[in-house]
Amino acid sequence: MDTTTALGLAAAFLTSVAFVPQVVRNFKRKHVDDLSFSTFGTFTLGVLLWLVYGVMIDSLPIIAANVFTLGVNALNLWQMWAYRKPAPAES
Repeated sequence: MDTTTALGLAAAFLTSVAFVPQVVRNFKRKHVDDLSFSTFGTFTLGVLLWLVYGVMIDSLPIIAANVFTLGVNALNLWQMWAYRKPAPAES
């Protein structure tokens, strides 16, 4: 493996695992009201586009990072749906 690919994989690993603590925290607390769905949704769409780009240029670091990050953020979005509080009833 060349130095450029190794550097890319290291960067991919660090930026991808950065979201794991949030997912773990969500599971422990079962509370996600302080997270922004639009932020995570937009970010996840961007990750999907990066994944497509990585496949198009055949870049292992980009593909690996974005497959993992897409999974983690999809889980985050699911948690935001599953743990949401019901809307208050109108009176």
